Amino acid sequence: MNPGRLEEAEKIEAADPGGMLRQVASSAAQVREARRAAAEAGVDGLAEDGRPRAIVVAGMGGSGISGDVLAAVCGIGCPVPMTTVRGYRLPGWVGAADLVIAVSCSGETEETLALAAEAARRGCRLLFVGAGGSPLADLAEQTRALFVPVRSVGQPRSTLWGLTVPLLLAARSLGLTDLPDAVLESTATLLEDVAHRCRPASEPFVNPAKRVALDLAGDVPLVWGSSALAGAAAHRLTCQLNENAKYPAVFGEIPEADHNQVMAFDGFFARTASSPEPGSLDPEDFFRDRSDDPEHGLHLVMLSDIDEHPQVRKRREASVAMARDRGVAVTELGAEGAHPLERIASLIALGDYVTVYLAIALGVDPTPVPAIQELKARIA
Repeated sequence: MNPGRLEEAEKIEAADPGGMLRQVASSAAQVREARRAAAEAGVDGLAEDGRPRAIVVAGMGGSGISGDVLAAVCGIGCPVPMTTVRGYRLPGWVGAADLVIAVSCSGETEETLALAAEAARRGCRLLFVGAGGSPLADLAEQTRALFVPVRSVGQPRSTLWGLTVPLLLAARSLGLTDLPDAVLESTATLLEDVAHRCRPASEPFVNPAKRVALDLAGDVPLVWGSSALAGAAAHRLTCQLNENAKYPAVFGEIPEADHNQVMAFDGFFARTASSPEPGSLDPEDFFRDRSDDPEHGLHLVMLSDIDEHPQVRKRREASVAMARDRGVAVTELGAEGAHPLERIASLIALGDYVTVYLAIALGVDPTPVPAIQELKARIA
């Protein structure tokens, strides 16, 4: 790990030939563009047939995360159950009373195409979101599904907001979430603000994403969320660590994580060989190169939300204290904004930047995903 790679914008640009940082920085523009595309496609017309019994989002990888964001923004009080299916088969209960939303940035994802075709055979209400001129677009035409075209900004995982906004507007049209146009715009503005704070020219000691990336390097991250919303952002962060930084990470959500993952605080990865005894931990210099350590340590990344159950808040605070008592490194990231969309966007945006900067610090190109491409070729 070389912290010097993050000190100059020119070095960062050279280490990011695929332009992943530019893709991440397009998030605000995606919100605005997708809002227009969804309106032009007629998403508001979904309300004409009334509310569905349930909403099923079919998607994989970065496209599938859109379903998690949809459920998080609608919240646990939503009167219509929502689930995301990541695979080849729909649950047996899905039928004509349900809305199936197939999401694929490329429009070519085989699992999503299989689910979309099965939903059409079952007579489900249909909404497809993805690339124009793709197999998914063709299937939409064949099945008379409502289709929202989305322009990819490069990688599917970077096009999250272009894929998600049509789903949110569909939910709004069905009366499942209070999402005024003003909130969409305030979310876009917040995403622009995060992009400014995390810009390549900003030095590591003032750039929050660079600081967290350097702090994580060499550790094994446990990424926990303190609400369903923060949990969705935590899941996104682990996926981005995998794809952008080619880095392992473990996802968890409180309170469930306190019933199993918390035991890792006492396990093999809990402390590096150079860690002080519990209770005597000094602030750690985040520029330290952990690759020189005999063993790398566990690192708790806690994503917190302003809307937490009182007992979950207690658990979060106790979990952080227990980790620190045992010499486990802790990074706490809090949601910004008031509306659920603003809060989850703030957490996801910062996490996206963290993973790209971690990749660059480790000497990894964040854009390509050769292992995924090899796996697809092996099963073709």
